[in-house]
Amino acid sequence: MKTVLGALNPIALRLGPIEVHWYGVIIATAVVIAVALAVREGRQRGIRPDDIYDMILWALPFTLIAARTYYVAFQWSYYSQNPGEIIRIWDGGIAIYGGLIGAAIVVFLFCQHRFIPVWLMLDVAAPTVIMGQGIGRWGNFMNQEAFGRVTSLSFLQGLHLPQWLISQMNINGAYRQPTFLYESVWDLLGFVVLMTTRHKNGLYKQGEVFLAYVAWYSFGRFFTEGMRTDSLMLFNVIRISQALSVVLFVGSIGLIIWRRRHLTQNRWYLDGSGQKIATENK
Repeated sequence: MKTVLGALNPIALRLGPIEVHWYGVIIATAVVIAVALAVREGRQRGIRPDDIYDMILWALPFTLIAARTYYVAFQWSYYSQNPGEIIRIWDGGIAIYGGLIGAAIVVFLFCQHRFIPVWLMLDVAAPTVIMGQGIGRWGNFMNQEAFGRVTSLSFLQGLHLPQWLISQMNINGAYRQPTFLYESVWDLLGFVVLMTTRHKNGLYKQGEVFLAYVAWYSFGRFFTEGMRTDSLMLFNVIRISQALSVVLFVGSIGLIIWRRRHLTQNRWYLDGSGQKIATENK
């Protein structure tokens, strides 16, 4: 890497003509950790590890395609003139909300096919997803993207940030708000909250761990998105992610209330699938 006085090198490793980017390394690391945690929790809730592995194999490519498609669609004025860059996902440019939409569709279809409770699978995955999002934001850091408005060196120093992080926030000759960091901290805090509360008896009905994740993430994303300068825009007026955050926050809270009132027979999260927990052959 370069010295702390300059930007960090976004390329982690070169193998001949092949470049391995930190962005990809960080995202891959987040996925591996998330899958491991989901498998462990799924086993306790009566979901077989093989079902989670199979679901991930389907979800990962569709999630990446959906995330990239979402981003490209709202930046079409640029990509229509540069079609060769559409597939350059390693340079960044994926939209989390697009990925979440793609992943949700895959989870629904997969669970319907395997006769697994959809809400339970979403509950198992939710804390690991927000953890992955928190880790993944550091890929944006390495690419010097997802930053905020111009700020001062003294402001960043006042946050007691390490020098290497401050240096990375010097973009195009100006220091920027580290919005990637704000969102990463918010996401990882949400991970801790969900992980420490989801095993409390009588707290979550099935589906509510996932809905709590949606509410938590969308609430924080609304504010961090408002500080960014690279937001995807609709009609050059509306920040798409902010508008979607409002819809998701209100919708998730409203759905929790509605389900509590009308789905009186809904199982508790800790009840799991109601099936005997599968054990793996040794």
